[in-house]
Amino acid sequence: MQSAEQVTFGGSGLDRAAELRGDIAALAALMQDVSTRTILLWKGKPLVVRSEHGCSLARLPLTHPILKEARSAPILLGREDGAARFAHDISEWMPDADLSDVGAFVDSSVQTHPTLPDDHGFAELRNIMTALSSRDAELAATAKAIFGWHETHGFCARCGAPSDVTQAGWQRVCQSCGGSHFPRTDPVVIMLITRGNKVLLGRSPGWPEGMYSCLAGFVEPGETIEAAVRREVWEEAGVRVGEVRYLSSQPWPFPASLMFGCQGIATSEDITIDPNEIEDALWVSREEVMDALAGLREGLLPARKGAIAHFLLRHWLADTLE
Repeated sequence: MQSAEQVTFGGSGLDRAAELRGDIAALAALMQDVSTRTILLWKGKPLVVRSEHGCSLARLPLTHPILKEARSAPILLGREDGAARFAHDISEWMPDADLSDVGAFVDSSVQTHPTLPDDHGFAELRNIMTALSSRDAELAATAKAIFGWHETHGFCARCGAPSDVTQAGWQRVCQSCGGSHFPRTDPVVIMLITRGNKVLLGRSPGWPEGMYSCLAGFVEPGETIEAAVRREVWEEAGVRVGEVRYLSSQPWPFPASLMFGCQGIATSEDITIDPNEIEDALWVSREEVMDALAGLREGLLPARKGAIAHFLLRHWLADTLE
């Protein structure tokens, strides 16, 4: 697929500077370099600068007083134009605001910090991902995924003892048993299942009313991507799939998945959903998907912009999957 890297969170070509992660002297020098900048997260929400033209990821100097709120070590994300980029997390800060929407599927709230200008705020990445440049999106997604991993992997999976952060945030080491642990990414297949002029869409409980998307599921150990596509569609919707081909991938930091976008050709059409897997599934024609994307069809909301499902559906409609 020629446009595969145009997917959100992909294609920025970030220099991740992996050779510096274990170089303590080099890292110390970077922390003192006046060109070094950091991006900031609060409860998984990146700090952005908002304007009438959109928003961009904020990059703060390491001397900024807000960094005193950070309680964990920074993570080296890479280099931009030769200058280091780190990420700090200040999730322990408690803003004086209503936090009821934080962590919800739809979180439109923005939190502001008293040490920052009014146009700076912490925004939910799902809501702003299409407004960010490809570089900003990759930096934000990387930082969110890594901090999320540290939050849930503070103890050694081998012996249960606390583990320490090493390699500039890209590894944890257990001082008790010597075990090394690395950031986890879960492989997920997401499928554009077609049959003639129709595509198979489904919805999960808890989604906004009327929202439907491509079926998706985790790849199991010992399973190929193609086999996972066929198994997941059968388990969720009772539809058999024949030919399967890979189209594009997308890092998806909600919390830590790598989505493998595929097209599958259905060999059956009758739907029998597993209510333990999904809430509903249906076949939708090209014309109906076009109307839904244009906001002209009540009761059918397509996958949100920025998600690979939306990307695949648009290319299917435009006949540009090749």
